[in-house]
Amino acid sequence: MRSPSNPFRSLPREVAVLAAVAFAVALGFGVVAPAIPLFAREFGVGRTAAGAVVSAFAAMRLASALLGGRLVDRYGERLVLATGIGIVAVSSLLAGLAQSYAQLLVLRGVGGVGSAMFTVSAVSLVLRVVGPDQRARAMGVYQGGFILGGIAGPAFGGALAGGSLRAPFFVYAATLAAAGAIGMVFLRAAHLGEAPAQGTAAPERTTLRQSLGLASYRAALVTNLGVGWVLLGLRASLLPLFVVEGLGRDPFWTGVGLVVSALGQAALLLPAGRVADTVGRRPAMLLGGVLAVGSTATLALSTSVVAYVLAMVAFGAGFAFLGTAPAAVVGDVAPGRGGTSVAAFQMASDLGAVVGPVLAGALADSVSYGAAWGASAGVLAAGLLLTAVMPETRRAAPAGPVAGHRPG
Repeated sequence: MRSPSNPFRSLPREVAVLAAVAFAVALGFGVVAPAIPLFAREFGVGRTAAGAVVSAFAAMRLASALLGGRLVDRYGERLVLATGIGIVAVSSLLAGLAQSYAQLLVLRGVGGVGSAMFTVSAVSLVLRVVGPDQRARAMGVYQGGFILGGIAGPAFGGALAGGSLRAPFFVYAATLAAAGAIGMVFLRAAHLGEAPAQGTAAPERTTLRQSLGLASYRAALVTNLGVGWVLLGLRASLLPLFVVEGLGRDPFWTGVGLVVSALGQAALLLPAGRVADTVGRRPAMLLGGVLAVGSTATLALSTSVVAYVLAMVAFGAGFAFLGTAPAAVVGDVAPGRGGTSVAAFQMASDLGAVVGPVLAGALADSVSYGAAWGASAGVLAAGLLLTAVMPETRRAAPAGPVAGHRPG
């Protein structure tokens, strides 16, 4: 008997499988991430070159996402997912054996290509195997796997890196192999529409051009740009410096802010998904956007640790809504197989994560931390404004364009 609080209740089995895959991937990445720049420094390179190893992974994810989307449209999510995970696993194993900085740099870049293939195929599959009234909640479950793995990984990674800087790469390869095995064993091709019965139509394909013609999809894109910019970029790069140099506090408070933010986001992912699935995507995105803009603007004006902690609580709450509802919009407007639409959505987040820290860091250096946070709140506000004028997509038809949804 299923408990009413079971997060997988009424969802297809594939969602639980993909959440397990996400946990294994995030666990391994959390293990290896702290070791990457330190391992690069072992080859005698400077801090900039060490940082380039991290950037190579993100840059190749961004550059290859559309290719991953096209592969999904042609070969199906299951095959692309397994291949992408395999590429990251092999490249991680070889990176652990690297004998030069150049080898490490190239292998991490190759890993970024595999990561893009995995991410696009996994999100495409989550959105396709559920009905319109489950998409946001399914994304919440899937992202919950990532968050739990991301919390657990660094705890093991720090201990492993203390013994050997090569060991985390091997552990990462092992967790990826486990993730790939889970996907191949428990994701059946016949269940995913990859082998349609004779006389049955294959899953409908939605092109990126069709999606871009819809105001709701454009709102989701810009919103996801802001998510990548602030949540994935500035939270890791600017926040630690802001706490120490801007607020004049001990680094301990950086950890406090990150913990309360992560806990708030994790706790609200499923409720946020339910709101988006029952009340609507637009109200959920509006609420998340207001919380995200407000919390980021509060950081721009913060002079006390109390305001900072409260802002971080609201920060996590806002991004719980922005991590579920915009993805559900993408599923609404591309209800069949829309690999390129999902890829562009993912690219928006990756672009924000790559560009945001650079531009915000430049503003912090030349003007102030307040200006950096304020400009970032402006990026989030752009998505909020587009959301305010977009049509609701929750009552999308099961196939074809969204009912009553005209290109904006």
